[in-house]
Amino acid sequence: MKGPSSSARARARKDGRGVAAAVRKRRERRALLGLAAATAILLCAAAGFRALIANRPVEEIGGPYTLLDDTNHVVTQQSFHGRYTLLYFGYTHCLDVCPLTLATVTAALDRLGARGEQVVPVFISIDPARDTPARVHDYVTSFSPRITGLTGDPQAIHAVAAEFHVMVRPRQATPATAGNYQLDHSSMLFLMDGQNHMVSMFPVDSSAEEIATRLRNLLPAG
Repeated sequence: MKGPSSSARARARKDGRGVAAAVRKRRERRALLGLAAATAILLCAAAGFRALIANRPVEEIGGPYTLLDDTNHVVTQQSFHGRYTLLYFGYTHCLDVCPLTLATVTAALDRLGARGEQVVPVFISIDPARDTPARVHDYVTSFSPRITGLTGDPQAIHAVAAEFHVMVRPRQATPATAGNYQLDHSSMLFLMDGQNHMVSMFPVDSSAEEIATRLRNLLPAG
């Protein structure tokens, strides 16, 4: 019995490639749809968080904390007494929002020149399991030596996040993402005065110029 002709084999190979390409395209479409859905959820969550926290009295936002800085020294809110702080909650494995926010804050303070020295930018990790002081130090100094990085044990991080009504939710882990998981979290910049009272909040999608302009209006003249 004769086997398939060369032309039949060629058609079979072509058909097989066509099926494989169609499968790849379907997988790519599903992946893109999943990414779009995740992005939409994050944007909606961020907008919801802004609305929720904006309706709270400023006295209910912020509070005392005891954490470790990126040089492994104990830091409390009193460590910044008399100085303004611009707080941001994030984590070093963050792929997009956190690095963009720190870069934007650095650029905003640079725009302020000498007045920017009134503000201490503070990065508080929400991922104590992976963010050691040494790792946080390497992370924040890659943006600016002016940024103070804070971390701590899970209880301390949970407490300070609760003080600022910051929500943290791990994404569903899989065997492939074990140890390299991502966290969904509310993103906002909190400007605190020298008495650790909240002065204002900044959406993280603000530009460097927008943040600098608002800080000029909020900081004491000097």
